[in-house]
Amino acid sequence: MTGQYILSDYFDRALAQAEYDKLEDGTFFGRIPACKGVVAFAVTLRECEDELRSVLEDWVLVGLKLGHELPILNNINLNGKPEYESLESV
Repeated sequence: MTGQYILSDYFDRALAQAEYDKLEDGTFFGRIPACKGVVAFAVTLRECEDELRSVLEDWVLVGLKLGHELPILNNINLNGKPEYESLESV
């Protein structure tokens, strides 16, 4: 982790944990077990990977906005409270 792009690192670590299955109809299903509700379905594995990334990004952004507890992935913790600088420091 470089620490420079924490969201990108978080997404990469989450996607590294993704699990994919080929369904009976030949389509694909993907999920990230640590991120409850992050699932995707698509015709090809590549499309499923892309859709899963999109779902993950939306899930994290909504979670941050609403203050949901997000899983800590490989020591990346997005649950910290924001720290604000005083106006005098600007």
